Amino acid sequence: MKVSFYYPFRIYSFIPHGMKKNLTILLLIVISAAGFGYAGGQREQKPRLRLATTTSTENSGLLGSLIPAFEAKTGIKVDVIAVGTGKAITLGENGDVDVIMVHARGREDRFVKEGYGVNRRNLMHNDFVILGPKNDPAGIKGLTSAVEALRKISTSKSNFISRGDDSGTNIKENHLWKEAGIVPSGKWYKEAGQGMGAVIIMANDLKGYTLSDRGTYLSMKDKIDIGILVEGDPELYNPYGVIAVNPTRHKHINYEGAMTFITYITSKEGQDVIRNYRKNGKQLFYPDVFK
Repeated sequence: MKVSFYYPFRIYSFIPHGMKKNLTILLLIVISAAGFGYAGGQREQKPRLRLATTTSTENSGLLGSLIPAFEAKTGIKVDVIAVGTGKAITLGENGDVDVIMVHARGREDRFVKEGYGVNRRNLMHNDFVILGPKNDPAGIKGLTSAVEALRKISTSKSNFISRGDDSGTNIKENHLWKEAGIVPSGKWYKEAGQGMGAVIIMANDLKGYTLSDRGTYLSMKDKIDIGILVEGDPELYNPYGVIAVNPTRHKHINYEGAMTFITYITSKEGQDVIRNYRKNGKQLFYPDVFK
């Protein structure tokens, strides 16, 4: 847009001298307004960033520290959709979000291989734990094998609450049942279709067992009676990745914002936010870039 002031001043030269003072003031106001309007129209407006991530990052409280730090640094506002990993990946496939932050490496790799995502980065990790009641009816406390623990829970028909929501936790749980050679079914096995926080509360109320990421458990441990009975198995390792949605597949994607987000949370500053986030004095997540 080109703003020309030639013609207004050409007309001004023919106006009688007595009227020029008031018209000068009016003309300056009009010119100023035009200038501000032009500048406002040209001022770059940063589009909002849509992030699909897991309920564990929300329930643990990590997003409450990480997102405000990113927004303050960049001025980019983030709209968070906290769902299971499977649903987050589907949102990315459909182009409904700009970036995903999830924890199911096999599914993440497939998301990239099939052309839905680009520039995947390792982000952080913690681990899964098996929670259960203090009386431990299945007798799993202290076991070093998560697969053996699930076998004993199945044999005892003790209540087990599953996420049942295609989340990263649910994907890991299904893998462990498969390794145990068990297809869980019956009244003792309950699929909640809920996020991690809600499932922990259900397991607590039913005095049952569940698989949880350590971060969400630590953020809730003061509110529940169930606790960690099985931990430390390498099978329970829980890495998180962050992936931009492919802009060549979905033209409307805020790819620039997605890469700004990925760059920030994998930078030393972003990794320090992850490292320093604690609940009850416990570190919940461990950064994978700046360790």
